[in-house]
Amino acid sequence: MTTQAVPREPQQDRSRATRGRLLEAAIDCLASNGWAGTTVAVVAERAGVSRGAAQHHFRTREELVTAAVEYGSEVRTAQMREHLSALAGRRPSTLEVLTLLGEMYTSPLFRAALQLWVAAGSDEQLRARVVPLEARVGREAHRLAVEALGADESVPGVRESVQATLDLVRGLGLADLLTDDSARRSRLLRQWAATLDLTLHRTEAP
Repeated sequence: MTTQAVPREPQQDRSRATRGRLLEAAIDCLASNGWAGTTVAVVAERAGVSRGAAQHHFRTREELVTAAVEYGSEVRTAQMREHLSALAGRRPSTLEVLTLLGEMYTSPLFRAALQLWVAAGSDEQLRARVVPLEARVGREAHRLAVEALGADESVPGVRESVQATLDLVRGLGLADLLTDDSARRSRLLRQWAATLDLTLHRTEAP
């Protein structure tokens, strides 16, 4: 009887999977343990890999956590785009878009990013990594909001209103850190959706 060899997972795939586990674990650690409790060793243990394997991918904690937040932002943005694409061709209502943005800014990823921002405030080396990262993430969030809302930024006031929307949902995310603020957040988002509609669609009035 011959034994058929089981195909080995290509090394590149294994490496990619290990990297992914480390990034997910880093987000989880930052969100739950904060910056001080997120070390390469702790993240490696949570990811189920050796510290040596973790340091093969990321030499320092700063590299690991900034890569994790960037990765998480890309994943959340892709998920939101997929959700919007699944609406069978109809444009989502303003409130639907604000609700999705609100979920993004109350996720573990946002908690992780917040821990990173706070730490960067007193660490010049970390801040040098976080500032350009935040700029990229901010531009992508703004672009996504414009697309989802169908906003015409050539109309005076629209660009500022979209940015105010992002500032609002980010602030509501902060309010949710210590206690469940979902009820108040829902009321505020409904009111802001009505206000934003007046700006976004005022040129469509007869």
